[in-house]
Amino acid sequence: MHAVDECLTETRTISYLLHPPLLDEAGFASAARWYVNGFTERTGIRARLDLPPELSRLPRGIELTLFRILQESLTNVNRHSGSQAVEIHLNVDAEGVTLQVSDFGHGIPAEKLERFRQMGTTGGVGWGGMMERIADLGGELKVQSNGHGTVLTATIPLPLTDSLNSAA
Repeated sequence: MHAVDECLTETRTISYLLHPPLLDEAGFASAARWYVNGFTERTGIRARLDLPPELSRLPRGIELTLFRILQESLTNVNRHSGSQAVEIHLNVDAEGVTLQVSDFGHGIPAEKLERFRQMGTTGGVGWGGMMERIADLGGELKVQSNGHGTVLTATIPLPLTDSLNSAA
């Protein structure tokens, strides 16, 4: 019976990680804090999350894309970087949203990084998924890496508000 309970708990956790209700209910900031705290608990990797103090809700598609990029980036940090720490910064201005995830690991091998720059993928499905999500919103994904870490920067333009559209 213990194994069944454990299986159910794991299934609920996976389901929640795939689409946390907190994202819809409270927005990216709350969901990101929850996810980053859980990431540190699960992996032991120290994570620092820097969000604007008064971050308001963003369009649903942008919040979901930011959350998926955060998930995939932290998964990559855990699986591949060897880093013991990661920093996540979010900036929002009139033109768009920028999410930057920086680790301090051994970096991405040069041939994989070059493949990403030329083809938009390193061969894994995670990179392709991030690229598609960002491209669908008119944004871009940049990756910088050396032997001292990797910095992933996702930039997504904000749609014009109705008041801006009517003023044009």
